[in-house]
Amino acid sequence: MDMPIHQVLSYAVLRILRPLARVLLSHGMAYGAFAELARRAFADEGFLLIERSGKRPTVSAVSAITGMTRKEVSRLREAAPDTNAEAARRYSRAIRVISGWLNDREFCGADGEPAALPQDGEAGSFSALVKRYSGDIPPAAMMSILQASNNVLVEDGQAVLKERAYIPMATPFDKINILGRDVGELIYTIGHNLEARPGERYFQRKVSNASVAAAAVNEFRELSNRKSQELLEEYNAWLSRHQVDEQRESSEDTAYVAVGIYFIELSEQEQSS
Repeated sequence: MDMPIHQVLSYAVLRILRPLARVLLSHGMAYGAFAELARRAFADEGFLLIERSGKRPTVSAVSAITGMTRKEVSRLREAAPDTNAEAARRYSRAIRVISGWLNDREFCGADGEPAALPQDGEAGSFSALVKRYSGDIPPAAMMSILQASNNVLVEDGQAVLKERAYIPMATPFDKINILGRDVGELIYTIGHNLEARPGERYFQRKVSNASVAAAAVNEFRELSNRKSQELLEEYNAWLSRHQVDEQRESSEDTAYVAVGIYFIELSEQEQSS
């Protein structure tokens, strides 16, 4: 006999929340703070859901579909949300700087690889790279960010790109911002695919095996890291060729797109839980 949809949803939500709760608890967030965020998320999405249906999004309507009181919905509607805008800005612009270093010929050598760059100068320098791709973030600040993430080293007075994948390591603040952004995007894609017609679904696949020999796991991790990085660099080069230059006035419409790849390894105990 098929399980009721709410029971299936409950199992799915629990599988999302348990690893999330692990992260939140290890970083000092108590349940009360999480519950308040959950209420805000339900209220915000309730308004959007009713608006998308073509109806007028009222406090009473949101109260009806979320189960919260009208007083609570009103409070959440009027309160200003907390944001991590600065972390999001540093995250995206650091990626843009590395992408420009990888794909802009001015910052590459004759072999097409990212060149060692003098730190200052009008053209072909690290400061010129940052000015072109990071907007108003000063070169010294961007250098600090990329050094902290082990992407860039300074050797003989020149900036050298050592790691092509930007993974912030300076503070938990930056890492947690990735949690919110990347996990949110994956859930958005899954939610879209649950409702979309076959021809309108986004690509969402994974490969897994629960019986891999433990001795072979490290070899597969190295293989998947190498192949995934190569694929992402190919995607990144294509996106760079089709990117609208924000420095110039343009009436061309733009859109945000992303492709993510992840690796996970679970012990038998973790699988059973």
